[in-house]
Amino acid sequence: MEFDSFRNLDEDEEVEVQMAERYSPTFKFQVAMELLEGDKSAGQVAKAYGVHPNTVNNWKQKLMDTRPEVFAKDGTVAEYERCIADLEHLLRR
Repeated sequence: MEFDSFRNLDEDEEVEVQMAERYSPTFKFQVAMELLEGDKSAGQVAKAYGVHPNTVNNWKQKLMDTRPEVFAKDGTVAEYERCIADLEHLLRR
């Protein structure tokens, strides 16, 4: 049995990076927003845009996770979250 079909971790990481650069942020946002509208399933949206349904769901989740930062200037939300995490860490000591 040959194992030539298996890739090592470095090759997998390279493939993931290449895939991440395939679509523009605007395109990802548009697709995620269409899914969030709730009129279509992930499969329907994915088929309409020629993207895998898992990819559409990942973009939707990323949008949901980062939405407060959309309205922040210069990473303000991330900075406050780091400060809160630091303070929580100090309180646990």
